[in-house]
Amino acid sequence: MNRVCIIGAGCSGITVAKRLKDHGISYDQFDASDDIGGNWYYNNPNGLSACYQSLHIDTSKWRLAFEDYPVPADWPDFPHHSQLLQYFRAYAAHFGLREAITFNTKVEKAKRKAGGGWEVTLSTGETRAYEALVVANGHHWAARIPEYPGHFDGEQLHSHSFRSAFEPVNCVGKRVLVVGMGNSAMDIASELSQRAIAERLYVSTRRGVWVLPKYYKGQPIDKNPAPAWMPRKVRTALGTRMIKGLVGRMSDYGLPEPEIGPFDAHATVSGEFLLRAGSGDVVLKGSIDRLDGDCVVFKDGSGEAIDVIVWATGYDIRFPFFDDPALCADADNRPPPLFKRIMKPEVPDLFYAGLGQPLPTLVNFAEQQSKLIAAYLAGTYTPPAQDEMHRIIKADEAYHTGHYYAARRHTIQLDFDAYVRDLKKEIARGTNRVKAA
Repeated sequence: MNRVCIIGAGCSGITVAKRLKDHGISYDQFDASDDIGGNWYYNNPNGLSACYQSLHIDTSKWRLAFEDYPVPADWPDFPHHSQLLQYFRAYAAHFGLREAITFNTKVEKAKRKAGGGWEVTLSTGETRAYEALVVANGHHWAARIPEYPGHFDGEQLHSHSFRSAFEPVNCVGKRVLVVGMGNSAMDIASELSQRAIAERLYVSTRRGVWVLPKYYKGQPIDKNPAPAWMPRKVRTALGTRMIKGLVGRMSDYGLPEPEIGPFDAHATVSGEFLLRAGSGDVVLKGSIDRLDGDCVVFKDGSGEAIDVIVWATGYDIRFPFFDDPALCADADNRPPPLFKRIMKPEVPDLFYAGLGQPLPTLVNFAEQQSKLIAAYLAGTYTPPAQDEMHRIIKADEAYHTGHYYAARRHTIQLDFDAYVRDLKKEIARGTNRVKAA
């Protein structure tokens, strides 16, 4: 029997698999779909992909690549989702990862045994035993729609189900309301607000947000970040000055003025939304108060006749294979306290991969985590004592999320460059602990 079970074959799962293979650590990998790619597999038959037809990743090609497998040189700066899926498939083929993946198979239950190790029950009915478990099932699949008083008679869907202006709901000639001001909301609102599509496009937001551009002086804005060693206050001050100089005030575009700085919330990036808003193609509305048949009533007392609502309202973090609530996210979408966002101190044979909202890239984030996971399982790394792990967890969370306003969207936020720099130091410290033991 193989030592490790990996749940999921998206970008996080395959990079962990590659690292385990490099270390000669045997593993099995399971995915509910018929191919790799996870969220980036458009129209994934498992129903868990959030890709829409026009989607381009907001991270530039300069920042999203795996370290040991560069993206094609002829890629555009911001590749289409189909290119990213092709890249993941090529990565898996290049490193011979597909042979260890069992497709069309869900992990229905993962139960930790009293003496350590895991019993994993599959959708086939089979139960297997493993020494360790890696959770890489993603966090953009359990769509969340808020509840409001009243009822809505029109059509509604979550952005997770949105595919195009025509599918699954034909939005042509309709009065459409997009709820939210995150990245999916920006893309969908920009697409539908074109005069040849929606009759009228409204966006509902509870607060003003900064909409960051994708380019700075002809280069992707994330291509040359401030160095990770620079104090965050300095990086934030320099970045804030740059953003305000690039885009001016949000009220100049008819948007509500943010009450926070550009880096005090998860970044909303769009190369088109400000143009659409400034062109009068988008009507901004405040928070929703209630639903009233074919009308949506807002907190300011105004109401609009609406045909279609697109809820771009985020996701719940779920691990449906765990029965133990201590291993799951709580009601406020906070995952269990994890050392370096990977390990639960009391459960040394469980690892979470890709459970973060890094700026700018999830792809390389999971790859960095795989280094600690593989080193631990290979016996060349050991973490500090549990009390010290908990102290570090609190300090890390204060650093990565303490400056954001309290919201479900910020519970797994982190500063990618600072995280990677710190993780490398921790792996080195853990290597020295092994040598000193």
